[in-house]
Amino acid sequence: MFEPTLPFQIPLGALIPRRTENLIAACKNIGVTHLTNGAYRLYPVEWNIGESAGARAALCCEAGAIARRVRDDAMQLVRFRERLSERSVPRDLGCRGH
Repeated sequence: MFEPTLPFQIPLGALIPRRTENLIAACKNIGVTHLTNGAYRLYPVEWNIGESAGARAALCCEAGAIARRVRDDAMQLVRFRERLSERSVPRDLGCRGH
């Protein structure tokens, strides 16, 4: 079954391993379902995941933060989103076509 893909966002939680405190997932090692894998396996989406992972790693190094906690700390999450915007990393992915 094929359906057009609407713009989507990758949840930050998909980039956070469940049992590891300070590890950042990137590219194809993120947590997805068999249904969403079709969208996440495309190169532009993988590149976006890599850019997001790198931005989060840089933020953690600068702030002395734990990677897992960026999502849970409102101030760090705002700074992370700002960092993505500053670097023109798109937050809406996918296309409206086929």
